[in-house]
Amino acid sequence: MLIQDSSQAASQADATVIIVGADQSVEREALDRGSLLLPGQQEQMVLEITAASRGPVILVVMSGGPMDISFARDNKKISSILWVGYPGQAGGDALADVIFGHHNPGGRLPVTWYPQDFVARVPMTNMNMRPDPATGYPGRTYRFYTGTAVYPFGYGLSYTTFSHSLVHAPELVSLPLHENQLLSCHGTNNSCNSVNVENTKCEGLLLDVHLDVQNTGSTDGGHAVLLFSSPPAVHGAPQKNMVGFRKVHVGAGATERVHFSIDVCKDLSVVDEMGAKKLPLGSHLLHVGDVQHSLNLQIE
Repeated sequence: MLIQDSSQAASQADATVIIVGADQSVEREALDRGSLLLPGQQEQMVLEITAASRGPVILVVMSGGPMDISFARDNKKISSILWVGYPGQAGGDALADVIFGHHNPGGRLPVTWYPQDFVARVPMTNMNMRPDPATGYPGRTYRFYTGTAVYPFGYGLSYTTFSHSLVHAPELVSLPLHENQLLSCHGTNNSCNSVNVENTKCEGLLLDVHLDVQNTGSTDGGHAVLLFSSPPAVHGAPQKNMVGFRKVHVGAGATERVHFSIDVCKDLSVVDEMGAKKLPLGSHLLHVGDVQHSLNLQIE
């Protein structure tokens, strides 16, 4: 009866807001969810109300973590999806400000949103980060996960659009080694793929990266600039690693400059199969959005 009444109301409304999610009867400390799907009949409710709606549908998800809402993401009648976590007493006012355009949202997802089949395929007790092609294990976190995500780590939309352009970044970095450490290279076929971080003179080994962020839309907005590095494929290195982020407010049509200081030994190193920190030699790809820049590490 509730779904039928709601569908009837949606068929007459200019726009429909549907609020779904979980509560502490489903997830809390010492109570883990066994599924990434919306609890109960919420998916059916969303689909039926959306089908009946006269105007656009805004879906609001309240939960402490990711949900597989692929069905809503792929539904053309659902024009907006907001994940609001578990808001406090002013959450209703904040939600209304976003929906009615009084505030331009600029949040980014802090975790990967996995599909339900990830739960079905991967035991909770399997804490391996790296994927295993032999078993079909897709890995965990944005750094290693090779499967399809509902939404990737760092995803987020705004009422405006932003573009990035690289202003300055070095193309070559020479790594100074401590004395008598030239034989600390690790590689195959007489090649040197990496060096131990502990054998590198790391003090003061910093890089400056400068980017311009332009607001290409007609609305002022905040923008989270996420800087990633993709290292060479050695030692089971991650696909990418976030080395820095900045939040910047940019007026409509304006441009703001963003600066990152990269600690080479901390931000560009990887952990090998034995747990040792290594600096891969060769090309590291720095990227922000669609902007990419190749940074080459070599021994001094």
